Amino acid sequence: MQMKIGFDASQIGQNKTGCGYFALSLLNALASIDKYFEYILYPTFGDHYWEPKWKNPVSIIRQKNFRRGLGHHTYDTLQMFWRYPPQDLENLLGDPDIIHANNFYCPTTLKKARLVYTLHDLAFIEQPEHTLEETRVASFNGALYASLYSDRIIAVSEYTRGHFLKVFPYYPADKILVVYEGSRFSFKPRLSRPNSLPTYLMSNSFWLNVGTLEPRKNHFRLLQAYAKLKAEQLDILPLVLVGARGWLMNDFEKLIEDLGIQSDVIILGYVDDNALQWLYQNCFACIYPSLFEGFGLPVLEAMSLGAAVITSNVTSIPEVVGDAGLLIDPYSPNEICEAMKNLLRDNHLRNELRAKAQTRSLSFSWETTARKVLSIYESLV
Repeated sequence: MQMKIGFDASQIGQNKTGCGYFALSLLNALASIDKYFEYILYPTFGDHYWEPKWKNPVSIIRQKNFRRGLGHHTYDTLQMFWRYPPQDLENLLGDPDIIHANNFYCPTTLKKARLVYTLHDLAFIEQPEHTLEETRVASFNGALYASLYSDRIIAVSEYTRGHFLKVFPYYPADKILVVYEGSRFSFKPRLSRPNSLPTYLMSNSFWLNVGTLEPRKNHFRLLQAYAKLKAEQLDILPLVLVGARGWLMNDFEKLIEDLGIQSDVIILGYVDDNALQWLYQNCFACIYPSLFEGFGLPVLEAMSLGAAVITSNVTSIPEVVGDAGLLIDPYSPNEICEAMKNLLRDNHLRNELRAKAQTRSLSFSWETTARKVLSIYESLV
């Protein structure tokens, strides 16, 4: 049977974060294994996110069974369409057999199409103080409607699956399936430093942190740990921060100044994949003390490129890392600092973690993810 899959591709444009990387990586993997089913990609999907440059996307899949579907020219028309769906909604969407929602929004008026919903996390329930009210409400509504209307939910970790069933215990447990993410990077032994990166960044001579600048990523305690390390007069390596600026971080630069580490912290902002790969492969270690993760994609990406990893012992992260990283209490700057000291003092430990990380990362791949998702699609039609 020729199946049509309507796919939420609203966040795969420029400045992608977790949802966008999930959607794009899954699409690329599906394109590599499926030349038969038809995929309709919706560049604008849901009522709370709109990419102004959706007509000229950064990421395009040029394959006969992939095409662009309905898009909205303004944020207002987007909101009107999805908040008050027309009677012929599915016809306007191309009459798909399946609609796959990926960015927290969940449609509620489908009549024929089966609904698959990607559940990234429920951090907005567990730690509401770390999100803006608008985002919190939109995300909660999406999860709530998914519990009422979705035919299948794809949870990106066992932790996320269990958390969802705890919050929405009436949802059938056999309809929420764990499908892990993968790393979009593969190790390149001879990798030149991109011109976009500062020339003073030397291989194996900087700490790296990757993630949107927002409270959940725990940058404040990371900075406190780093300042403590510097105060103990150990050989200090610069701390490189990569990620777009998010929300609720107005005092970020002031904290850096107050801690006296402004000459040691390098804020690169959002970088492209070539620069990010070089940073992962050449950092002394990657530090990711996040307070809450549904999966923890930056940790896996760092591991796949041979970085030693210091990361949190909470939520889904131990499920991804196993014994291939140093797990710390993210609420303790002292523990973060001690882990950094351990790597500085013990090169054997660092090399052992780097080897374990690459081996562990082989357990995750986007091809495996795509095959599982494809089997979910097929089971619904």
